[in-house]
Amino acid sequence: MADTNMMRRLKRRKMLRQAVSLFLLYGVMTVLAVILIIPFLWTLSTSLKHPAEVFAFPPRFIPEQIHWRNYADAWTRVPFGRFFINSLIVSFSVTLGQVFTSALAAFAFARLDFPGRNKLFLGYLGTMMIPGQVTMIPVFIVCKQLNLIDTYAALILPGLFSAYGTFMLRQFFLTIPKDLEEAAIIDGLNYWQIFTHVIVPLSKPALFTLGTFVFLGAWNDFMWPLIVTNADSMKTLPVGLAAFQGQYSTDWTLLMAGSVIVLTPVLLLYIVNQRFITKGFVMSGLKG
Repeated sequence: MADTNMMRRLKRRKMLRQAVSLFLLYGVMTVLAVILIIPFLWTLSTSLKHPAEVFAFPPRFIPEQIHWRNYADAWTRVPFGRFFINSLIVSFSVTLGQVFTSALAAFAFARLDFPGRNKLFLGYLGTMMIPGQVTMIPVFIVCKQLNLIDTYAALILPGLFSAYGTFMLRQFFLTIPKDLEEAAIIDGLNYWQIFTHVIVPLSKPALFTLGTFVFLGAWNDFMWPLIVTNADSMKTLPVGLAAFQGQYSTDWTLLMAGSVIVLTPVLLLYIVNQRFITKGFVMSGLKG
């Protein structure tokens, strides 16, 4: 009887510790979530204010009067529609191209046997340690020599290859059973058919995950489009937003309205692909 009571007390203590741990964990996560979302809420609030309210003290999250016209003004003050189309073209092109090239390279490193494969892969990964600022000038010179400045080619081609994407997809491809590939070979499939009919259909979580990250990076990229574009007709959204910042003043309400427009597709994309991102990290062994 005494042992039974002792077991019950130990079980209650364990449950209490677990409850306290979960409470603290969710409490910390809630606080961090609030801290992270405050800048977005402030951006949204500023985008709906009158310019005189932006620097009002004490600051107010909720405007006295909501000015929806700020979004229309932001869209018409600069060629925002053109910037939006350019960002869509560049982001989708870079995403599709980089996912394709990374998948091909990952398939070669994960499923094909050839001399020096592991050494070549390590050398490829070594390029991840080179900062982008180091290669930016040589790539710009190449684009200049090929007369690609102010073209979609200059915005798209440098982003079509990624060592990180290759590494991520290779890790996922290694989890696919080898028996499926051997069965496909017995059925008469070549390596290209194995890639398209076996590997790619089974790798949708990893492909969607990589695609989401590549799209976010291309959509938010500022430095490279700033360097290789001069004409307004070729600028992307991050560069176009700088038009609301003058030498002596900044139109904060229109800048924040433009920022909300830029953020909206990114948020929608992440929400739609969230389950693929989680599954892709878990199955590729990259979680955490």
